[in-house]
Amino acid sequence: MANERLRGAIVESGLTLDQVAARLGVSPKTVERWVSEPRRKPYRRFQYAVASMLRQEVSYLWPDERTAGEVTESSASELVKLYPHRSVVPQDTWTKLYASATMHFDVLVYSGFWLTEDPRFHRLVREKSAAGVPVRFMMGDPECPAVAVRGDDEGIGPALASKIRNALLNYAPLFGLPGVEFRLHSTTLYNSIYRADNEMLANGHIYGLGAYMAPVLHLQRVPGGELFDSYAESLERIWDGARRITSPTDLEGCGS
Repeated sequence: MANERLRGAIVESGLTLDQVAARLGVSPKTVERWVSEPRRKPYRRFQYAVASMLRQEVSYLWPDERTAGEVTESSASELVKLYPHRSVVPQDTWTKLYASATMHFDVLVYSGFWLTEDPRFHRLVREKSAAGVPVRFMMGDPECPAVAVRGDDEGIGPALASKIRNALLNYAPLFGLPGVEFRLHSTTLYNSIYRADNEMLANGHIYGLGAYMAPVLHLQRVPGGELFDSYAESLERIWDGARRITSPTDLEGCGS
């Protein structure tokens, strides 16, 4: 049975399937399948985009989905603690976070230089590597425009690219460890993300301020919540588009 509510909402809006697809950046065939094949539901981000475009509730267009209020309530419970600045997060919070990792140990930053100087963190990486936990580092490509822009935003200019190079050198002993992989990304980061299994610390980026002065969200995945998963999905997209390096000096230039 087709999704008649979705079909009717599109007709009532005066839009065609092609126009809906163009606004979402997907193919018309994809939108057609959302209508004709109810099992092919859009990803949540597209559900919200479609609902907003058609001025309907997600739960109306897809009745088995929860209401916005229910999603909001579940997502609010994912927030363990809000820190106004990264600098006030207790130092052992980071090591406790990663000490619990059994499936996911992810670091997404531009440089994260402060972490590279912590011997306890290096020890944790070695321990998790030995235990078979995959460890993924995503760091900014120092040759990329996004790094230059962020350096200017923070008021430190080319120093950010230098911090990335120095951070990679500090991590030199970790290259080659089983299950430890380094990749360089050229993404405009809105958050640095530190993830261990179903917990993470998301450090926001604010124009004109270093990340140490920006807020940190301590999040824990809760069934029905979407806040944690939104950050986690972003991290995965960056990982997929990043370039693997095998040494701290494997810097061939942005996009190479």
